[in-house]
Amino acid sequence: MSLPDFKLLRPRSLDEALDNLAKHAKSSARLRIVAGGTDLIPSMRQKLFEPEYVLDLRHISELSGIRERKGSGVEIGALTSLTAIEHSDVLRRRYSVLTEAAATVASPVLRNMGTIGGNICLDTRCLWYNQSLTWRKGCGFCIKKDGDLCHVAPGGTKCWAAFSGDTPAALLCLNAEVEIVSPRGKRRIALHEFYTGLGDDHRKLQPDELLTRVFLRETAADYRGVYRKLRVRGSIDYPLAGVAVVIKRSNGHVADARVAITAVNPAPLVVKGATEALNGKAVDDAVADAVGVLAAKTAKPLTTSALTPEYRREMIRVFTKRAVLAAAGN
Repeated sequence: MSLPDFKLLRPRSLDEALDNLAKHAKSSARLRIVAGGTDLIPSMRQKLFEPEYVLDLRHISELSGIRERKGSGVEIGALTSLTAIEHSDVLRRRYSVLTEAAATVASPVLRNMGTIGGNICLDTRCLWYNQSLTWRKGCGFCIKKDGDLCHVAPGGTKCWAAFSGDTPAALLCLNAEVEIVSPRGKRRIALHEFYTGLGDDHRKLQPDELLTRVFLRETAADYRGVYRKLRVRGSIDYPLAGVAVVIKRSNGHVADARVAITAVNPAPLVVKGATEALNGKAVDDAVADAVGVLAAKTAKPLTTSALTPEYRREMIRVFTKRAVLAAAGN
């Protein structure tokens, strides 16, 4: 499958990139942003996107790197590779759930190219959407691209394509924030506010906006973190279910905890009630299983992949229980 024709833009600074956005990004159909290209390029080959312009950010050095701010946490540039995050000493020591999640993304070669910003902004996926143009044309297209029918939930008006990024679940557990910049200025929001919960319009990011940095607070540091991922193969594959857990213990009991899931909803989600179910407890099988049940209730997997929704929901429960026990040191 060949790439469609497009004009490549290669800014050398953030200001130049914003100038390009102001000039060309009247809609996401006209311009697409590429960082590592591990998701966008295959999608362009499938003719999911046929933009007039592709804005290549790789040469903007100010958007790369991991910077520890003494007393105020860590700042990560959006172009920082997943490999750099996986092997960062400061992140492994203080925000281990993020390095665990980054280490599971795709394969080593793809992690060398893929970026944290790209993983946060990853397009939602579906068995009916992520196919060639010929395949999609044969089934009449779908709500997410060129059609008006959701094959996952026929008769409905909502797109159920699933978000399948690994690192956002870990970042949600860390109460991460992101910086978004446009020609109009910049804003900083909590990551959980970045996602809409809609499969076909899943990010609160305008065509002329860039995600530029990720912030991890000092108050989220030094939790014990675990990430567990279900996939068919041990490498390359997107998650069919993913669970992130962070726990801080005091005197043998949980002082604070958070749980988040990915790949089973149109957005990564914090599991409501999990913190209350864990705080003040000595974690055992019963406590961990109760949190697993909460996670399974939060999960809404539908037929967006080759595995059944029932199996994926059950695996969310199982993987959450295992992750909670591991994070508690059991």
